[in-house]
Amino acid sequence: MTKQNVAETEGLGEAMNRTELFFEQNGRKFIYIFLGLLVLAALVYGYRALIVAPRAEKAAEMISEAQVRFEAENPDFKLALEGDANGAGFLDVIEQYGSTPSGNLAKHYAGICYLRTGDLANAAAYLAKYKPVKGIPGAIVNAQNLGLQGDVAVEQQNYAKAVEFYKKAVKAADNNWTAPMYLRKAGLAEQAQGNEAAAAALYEQILNTYPASVEAREAEKLLGAAQNK
Repeated sequence: MTKQNVAETEGLGEAMNRTELFFEQNGRKFIYIFLGLLVLAALVYGYRALIVAPRAEKAAEMISEAQVRFEAENPDFKLALEGDANGAGFLDVIEQYGSTPSGNLAKHYAGICYLRTGDLANAAAYLAKYKPVKGIPGAIVNAQNLGLQGDVAVEQQNYAKAVEFYKKAVKAADNNWTAPMYLRKAGLAEQAQGNEAAAAALYEQILNTYPASVEAREAEKLLGAAQNK
């Protein structure tokens, strides 16, 4: 064996010895880290199974109490919002379970309640706290939320902002029911600003894209009125 080969062999052996020594000295640390990762994984699973799921279930129970009052024949929006000794309100759900799906939906409902009771500032604040969700049913709620924010802007006479929200609502749920409704609202908001041409374009969009919708017949009348101004 040449001197070079001997040196290379000794160098490799030294490196292996150092590696073995490293693992001998730090093996226990690696075991602890590995076990720690296992414990963390178990905690994540346990958190979801033992904490997240029960919280979501409890939140669903609480929000149902508020929904009953919200959806009553003669709804009491203040009671649905604040609750009482006989049942929770949407604000209770938000306070205790705001991070759950029901807590998120409660923010949407709270915004509606504030809007119905004339508190525009809180209506805008709580509607904005709602986070969009996935899926077709969720898309309808997402669109409604944006549309309601548009309604708040109209009440505040901020028509330009209202148009933005209504157009976002159209994109959130592009269907024959909600989309033409929000296009009509956007058109009316444009007309409130004196933008007859922009309003006419929105009414034409209803007629061209959603001709079978309930809004199409009214859009035709609104279009004629806008074009004659």
